[in-house]
Amino acid sequence: MHLLQSRTDEAIVWLEKARSALPGIPFHRSRLASAYALRGEIERAADEFAEARRLAVDGRFSSIAHLRAVPGPWWGAPKTRALFEATYFADLRKAGMPEE
Repeated sequence: MHLLQSRTDEAIVWLEKARSALPGIPFHRSRLASAYALRGEIERAADEFAEARRLAVDGRFSSIAHLRAVPGPWWGAPKTRALFEATYFADLRKAGMPEE
């Protein structure tokens, strides 16, 4: 939630804790990549994004289109979808995720 509200510093603290507790979960890595990109730390964002791609055996992090096709919180209400577009997806693009 912190990430969607652009409360980047708080999001990073919690996402780093989640990554440390469960290092094999790709979603923690992708959300951390997004948060780092939002803060302008593109190299760190790219590193986390690369690790999320490596960990996700189903290829969901190969592109924005693939990720959108996977059921997730971005399928929610229009306001929630708009927040994901403005933060999560926009920042994953900055971290190097292609559209297709």
